Amino acid sequence: MDREVFIYDTTLRDGTQGEQVNFSAEDKLRIARKLDDFGVHYIEGGWPGSNPKDERFFEMVRKVNFRRARLTAFGSTRHAGISPEEDDNLRALLKTEAETLTIFGKTWDLHATRILGVSLDENLAMIEDTVAYLKKEDRQVIFDAEHFFDGYKRNPDYALRAVKAAEAGGADFIVLCDTNGGALPDDVGAIVKAVKARFDLPLGIHTHNDCGLALANSLVAVQAGASMVQGTINGYGERCGNVDLISVVGNLHFKMGAKCVTDESLGQLTELSRFVSEVANVPPLNQRPFVGKSAFAHKGGVHVSAVLKLPEAYEHISPEQVGNRRRVLVSDLSGKSNIDFKSREMGIKLGGNGYGSEKIVCEIKRLEDEGYQFDAAEGSLELLIKKITGQFEEPFVLESLRVTTEKNRDRSGPTQATIKIAVGNEYEITAAEGKGPVNAIDNALRKALTKFFPQINEMTLVDFKVRVIDGGDATASKVRVQIESRDSREIWSTIGVSENIIEASWQALVDSVQYKLLKESDQSNKGE
Repeated sequence: MDREVFIYDTTLRDGTQGEQVNFSAEDKLRIARKLDDFGVHYIEGGWPGSNPKDERFFEMVRKVNFRRARLTAFGSTRHAGISPEEDDNLRALLKTEAETLTIFGKTWDLHATRILGVSLDENLAMIEDTVAYLKKEDRQVIFDAEHFFDGYKRNPDYALRAVKAAEAGGADFIVLCDTNGGALPDDVGAIVKAVKARFDLPLGIHTHNDCGLALANSLVAVQAGASMVQGTINGYGERCGNVDLISVVGNLHFKMGAKCVTDESLGQLTELSRFVSEVANVPPLNQRPFVGKSAFAHKGGVHVSAVLKLPEAYEHISPEQVGNRRRVLVSDLSGKSNIDFKSREMGIKLGGNGYGSEKIVCEIKRLEDEGYQFDAAEGSLELLIKKITGQFEEPFVLESLRVTTEKNRDRSGPTQATIKIAVGNEYEITAAEGKGPVNAIDNALRKALTKFFPQINEMTLVDFKVRVIDGGDATASKVRVQIESRDSREIWSTIGVSENIIEASWQALVDSVQYKLLKESDQSNKGE
């Protein structure tokens, strides 16, 4: 397929209708700039007639000169019984000064009569009048044929008449919408072909993921003749979300040979996904195709052995092409190849002290049988390998630790941790309070170590998770604690396992600090 497909992003409007997704006007401006840098063709900024925040965004964005994208404002057809000139919604659209305006209108007869409460003829007039009015104002007009596939399956004649009304008004693009997300790929392909045969206007596709078929439906529509795909970054959107443009771009380029973004932009695909995730404050999905942390992660020993010889044996594209990277995980499924790869990746030399990769694998499998999970805690994994091979000496040793928590009838009292550590021949005893035992231990450990290692003040705790490994022993069950920490350079995960949650937390906390000190030492050695 050697033709151009336009990418239309509606993250800033349709994406914000998803649960837990909310952007300020400033957030939307940041994302819009990022989308323009990436090279999408259209950025739908919002519905200015619906809320003050979108109006403010369009005021702010007037000062921005986009290099690649066309800014688009979204709205509905005119209201029934009035002219377009009298419609406040249309006035708000024109006020944005956006060069492209997207209008949605009803193409399912049920929506016209039962939801809007207008006659079928009035609904058609609303579509044609609105498009014609906006075209007179010298704007590019995209018509979103809402509920088109449901409407076509129930009353194809009326759905096509609605499209004809938009064409008569002068629409530049017709976008066929699977608004309820219930269409099947075979139906989408056949219907897009039928519409393509009736109209000369370029067609687009807008799909939702209620049946998990949004991506398949979008790609089938392109194969059937659609030349625009509307969607959102990371698939954010109402209910089950919109089609994920990350996967759309990846598949269009690598699998279908369509021209949608540049090769340079493809290398930014992972960065774009994570940027929007960060602004939205929604954790990135590890299993997201192309860009997820797990998209090119290999765990099974047979897989890893093959990938090291020939990456395409288990990878459909090179991860670097989308700005991602290959990861080899270490677990009880690992083989010698996993350890060899991870050791090289971490700069660890094996074999010089009797501990080759086979012995390390055996030790890891033993620990994983006890409940450790090193594929989710690569900080602890690196420390473990270096300790086993004698390439890491623990910078401090715990002499004693006491934690006390006071609880009275009305509420919890303070929690205090007292700690004694040894650093070389020196000892440090200190105490600290905290909001619970783990926080108290963390505060006490930092207080004790700062004298010797002031650089630990640069690190902060990002996440803290506790999981019961096997609940058969009730409150005496073994637990796994995972801690995620970060500094200005990286994020790392560490782990601890014990029947005692304090002990498991201590193991994870100590590993997090030791990993930080290990990396500082490595940086110093490189500097030397």
